[in-house]
Amino acid sequence: MSVTTRIVSEDEADLRLDRWFRRHFPTLTQGVLQKLCRTGQVRLDGKRVTTATRLAPGQTLRVPPLPAPPAPTDAPPPLDPKLAQEIERMVLYRDDQVIVLNKPSGLPTQGGPGIVKHVDMMLDGLRGDSEHRPRLVHRIDRDTSGLLLVARTPGVAAKLAASFRGRDVKKTYWAVVVGRPMPGSGVIDQPLAKLGAGNGALVIAADRKDEDAASARTEYEVVDAAGKKISWLALEPLTGRTHQLRVHCETLGTPIIGDPRYGGKAAHPEGFTDRLHLHARALDLPHPAGGRLQVAAPLPPHMKTTFKEMGFVAGDTPKPHYARGSAASSEAPRQRGKGSAK
Repeated sequence: MSVTTRIVSEDEADLRLDRWFRRHFPTLTQGVLQKLCRTGQVRLDGKRVTTATRLAPGQTLRVPPLPAPPAPTDAPPPLDPKLAQEIERMVLYRDDQVIVLNKPSGLPTQGGPGIVKHVDMMLDGLRGDSEHRPRLVHRIDRDTSGLLLVARTPGVAAKLAASFRGRDVKKTYWAVVVGRPMPGSGVIDQPLAKLGAGNGALVIAADRKDEDAASARTEYEVVDAAGKKISWLALEPLTGRTHQLRVHCETLGTPIIGDPRYGGKAAHPEGFTDRLHLHARALDLPHPAGGRLQVAAPLPPHMKTTFKEMGFVAGDTPKPHYARGSAASSEAPRQRGKGSAK
């Protein structure tokens, strides 16, 4: 391999140099790259760089001769066409940079012990002719239904991940809970701690003085209620802790119906389907190309049945809306519905 030059693309803005090389030359080790930088063989706009240097669009990167990659191994088998069709049916919105899915309850987002089918393994079905494999930007629990955001390129994934970290993404969940929280709206400010690891980890309410406690805050509002027996809540997580909404509803004394892990017997009232009634309803986020994107997901079948039985009126699900170059209204993603507490 001879010396080559590469131009940093818009999609690679603010990417670290070592991550750029990992993307384009995945077999190159960090140690070899550090040596190439240290000896001045890798240069950016003619200047020496370190592996931590951030790139900007339009810069010229000098790539020296690199070690030959190892012999290729057998390629993974193509995705089962049935799985490709299944994930295609989940697509609610798609453009050149992002895809938004409506994940069904019971389907894991990613793999783990004993998991043979999950969203991440199915993303090749959305690749099309792109050189990049789509990437998950965030996760929701296996038993939670609703919106999942997918980036179509690594650069877009980095931008969206930064938006999630910076709390620029507004997420609204709908839940059907046992009981009726009082007051009817407010912020649950209850630190959480995790016991154990992996899929068996349990999250508990923690004392603020506990060194293992993590701050966790959730805004909630009762959208509708059937007396004091069952309530429909709109939940907006202000932090992003594991199982946060499920534990916070439990701490209110109103566990989410069908929760397999939190709420105990109270979460499984007679006459209701034994599935988690928690739905990632709406996303309102900065689009990587500018402006804001709003997407809402229709209720899953089991929650739709419960809404009908309780007399809750969700109204029509709004179509995805991309507002280019302007701030989107904060009213749409909350999706309060047309019912009133009764």
